Amino acid sequence: MRYVVNISADVAALKLKHDIASHLGTPVQFRITSSRIQWQCQRRAASSYNPLQWIQEKFAPKARKADPVEGKKRGEQEKQGQQNVFEAAVNHEKVGQPKTTTTENPPTVVKKKKATQHKYSTANFKISHRKLNMIGRQISGKPIDHAIVQMQFSEKRATSRIKSMLATAKLHATAYKNMDPSKLIVSEAWVTKGPKQLKRLEPRGRGKFGIRVHPDSRMHVILREGKTFEQLRKEQRERRLRRIVSAGLVREDVPLRNPARTWQW
Repeated sequence: MRYVVNISADVAALKLKHDIASHLGTPVQFRITSSRIQWQCQRRAASSYNPLQWIQEKFAPKARKADPVEGKKRGEQEKQGQQNVFEAAVNHEKVGQPKTTTTENPPTVVKKKKATQHKYSTANFKISHRKLNMIGRQISGKPIDHAIVQMQFSEKRATSRIKSMLATAKLHATAYKNMDPSKLIVSEAWVTKGPKQLKRLEPRGRGKFGIRVHPDSRMHVILREGKTFEQLRKEQRERRLRRIVSAGLVREDVPLRNPARTWQW
């Protein structure tokens, strides 16, 4: 038997739910007559429902459970030769493969050889190859940092372009070829003419004209790992010290020689 009890929207009446159910001993259906409580219950139920979450749970990929009835049916189809094309091809590959355990050798790691040099050059820009060659002689054979400082404080117009080229060459040699930036030196520097020489007419006196050539050229450098500036300065100091001969430092076991003067008057 099921009892239906109409209760009001009183809090004390709601607390009697447990007492009435325990007294009657049967499940009781409560019908709330207050419209305010019904509206709050509907709003709370509506807020808990999320259609997007339901779609995700409905169509989410799940692990397929093995069905023993279906597995038995497939086994019978395999015996009778009634499988589809794809299942038959998979089973044929499994049967045809021999069960052999082969131990393959691990792949050998090939170490890349360390780069010994890095070549870089500027683009063609408007300058005479004679003027640019003087800058090349100024930086050739110097450490890369010393060459950049030389270009930074030079008053020549093309040194700003050469300075940026040296900084880029140092960065590429360090990042791409794994070279030590503290040992990089400008091993070689040379200048070549551009592919085109721009020629223009130059008016002269008495109705004559000449040809004005606007040259362009570019500079190439090769960076190699060499001795740093500190090492070169240390070697130079040791070389100068070896040239100093002092009787107080080195003693010779020979008789004293005091030859007479050539002119004695």
